[in-house]
Amino acid sequence: MTTNDLLELLRRHLPEIRASLTAAQFARFQDGVRRLRSVGDDARAMGRAVREVRLCLLRLPRENELRRRLDQLRSAGAAPAAVFPDADQLDELIRLLESVDWPTLDPASAEIARGVRRRLLTAPARGPEQLTGAAADDPARAGLIRLTDPELGDRYPDFQFDPDTGEPRPVVQRINRLLLSDQDPWGAADWWLAGNSWLRDTPAALVGQVPDALLTEAAAALVGDGAW
Repeated sequence: MTTNDLLELLRRHLPEIRASLTAAQFARFQDGVRRLRSVGDDARAMGRAVREVRLCLLRLPRENELRRRLDQLRSAGAAPAAVFPDADQLDELIRLLESVDWPTLDPASAEIARGVRRRLLTAPARGPEQLTGAAADDPARAGLIRLTDPELGDRYPDFQFDPDTGEPRPVVQRINRLLLSDQDPWGAADWWLAGNSWLRDTPAALVGQVPDALLTEAAAALVGDGAW
C-alpha cells in the first residue's frame, strides 16, 4: 500500500469519515491532510503529519470499512511504499475537503464531547504553579498533557508526574509525544484515563506498576507507529 493508495481511500470514504467524526475531530483531520502538503521534503514532519491523520482515522467505528482495512494493514505490518504523496492527488483531496459544505457537530454529539471533557477534568491534576524545572519553563516541550478547565484554568493530570520527585515520568512523556498530545490533549488524556482492553486497566493506573515497554507497546499499537 502506497501513500497514494491511502489518499484514494480517503477520497472515496470522505462522507463516512465526516459522518463518523465530530466537527472538532474532522477539523483536525482536515488540518492533518493539509499538513501533508506543507511539510515539503522534511521527512520527520511528514511522519508527524501521517501519524496525525492516522490518529484521526482511529476515531472511526471499528466496524467501519476503512477502519477495518487500516487495522488489517497495521496488524500485517504493512508500510507505505513511498513516504511522500503525489502532489496532484493530494491537492485534489484537499480541494474536496475545502469545497464540500460539511455539516457541523450535532447537539447530541456535542453533549457527549462535553461529557468526556468533564470526566477527564475530574481526574487528579495540578496547576502550572505546581510544576518544577523544565516542565515549569515549557510544559509543551516537556511532553505534558495540558487540559483547560473553564474555572481552574490549565490543569496537568497527576499521573504524568513522579510522586516522589514531582518530575515528569519519561514513559509518559514518550507516549504523550507518540499520541501527539500537543495537538490533541483531550484525546491523549482519554487514552490514559479510560479503560484499555489490551492492558485490562486504565493506562494511567499502570504507570510504575507494569514495564514501561508494555505501556509504550499499547500506545504504539493504537497509532500503528511505522505503518499506515
